[in-house]
Amino acid sequence: MNLRENVNAILHYEKFDHLPVLSMGYWKETLEKWAMEGHIRMEDAQEYMNCIWKPMPDEDAPAVKAIREKLGFDYNWDNYFRPKAFLFPEFEKEVLEVKPDGSRIIRDNVGLIVMEKPGLISIPAEIGTTLTGREAWEEFYLPKFQWNEARSFADELKARYLDKQPEYPLVLQCGSLIGDIRNMMGLTELSYLYVDDPDLYVEVLDTVGNLSYQCVKHVLETGVKFDAGHFWEDICCRNGPLVPTEVFEEYLVPHYRKITNLLKEYGIDICTVDCDGDITRLVGYWLEGGVNTMFPIEVGAWGGSFAPLRKAHGTALRGIGGMNKNVFSKDYKAIDEEIERLKPIIHMGGYIPCPDHLIAPDAKFENVQYYCDRMQNLKL
Repeated sequence: MNLRENVNAILHYEKFDHLPVLSMGYWKETLEKWAMEGHIRMEDAQEYMNCIWKPMPDEDAPAVKAIREKLGFDYNWDNYFRPKAFLFPEFEKEVLEVKPDGSRIIRDNVGLIVMEKPGLISIPAEIGTTLTGREAWEEFYLPKFQWNEARSFADELKARYLDKQPEYPLVLQCGSLIGDIRNMMGLTELSYLYVDDPDLYVEVLDTVGNLSYQCVKHVLETGVKFDAGHFWEDICCRNGPLVPTEVFEEYLVPHYRKITNLLKEYGIDICTVDCDGDITRLVGYWLEGGVNTMFPIEVGAWGGSFAPLRKAHGTALRGIGGMNKNVFSKDYKAIDEEIERLKPIIHMGGYIPCPDHLIAPDAKFENVQYYCDRMQNLKL
């Protein structure tokens, strides 16, 4: 069985002959550090970012393969085909103000207004949003959410995959029904909109959901065969959801279901969601909407794990992730203990371990290699 067949077998609770060793990728700073240490070429570190963060990531690009193979990973699960199911075109990044300390007030590519501080790598502080109400929505945003065929990159997709089935899984990004909206408005402003103008709140959700459906439909009509659909959300923190669960149930589940039903019409019955934080209270709603595979199942400060989710929801649920990436900064003993923790979860079925986020700059190259070697030779 090749990689694609093994992944599909595991996610369908069927027999498989090799546990795929998956990654979620690496921070840019991680690759640069490893290059400066001499583990990989700096040219590959730089080219990797060019290959991955685009609508059609190139898993076969020499730089991507070189890094993956030197570490020992089989595949990067964060490698999706990404139609433009959101703002298109995006806003032009704009500097609104420069502070005396060098900090800059920026309007970013999705219209969020943030403060960037010199020398900091962390996520910029949210200050406000361009989406200040219905007038701003209709003038600045609604025109950027109109459907057109350029969003699907269909010609490029067909040229690469219509007559050539790769040995790795093909996953279709089906949009972000609320995560990107949170990025566009900021958590505070999104929460206020829910109370101050519920009609506009629902209109924004429906606009994004309907556009996502149109993008997925047009891509599937190309005839390219996908193994799974995928959503990106990131709408939970260590204490649970950042949006009301009643919003999920009433407004988002129907959009998820409409898209996953479309996927099923094309023979795709695996649908994953990428959401950081404690997802426990949302899993049932995702399952109701046809989203049946959780990723990356962050371990975090709350001890996230696939095991209790699987026990609660049964074999309707699958998982990818749940491997505590923080052990890469420690030693071989910590990695061995993490692998032992994962073994019984693997035996539950429907689950493939994967570092629970991008591998961070504190990771030691030799530790990641050791993990991959152990997993490649794991006896189950």
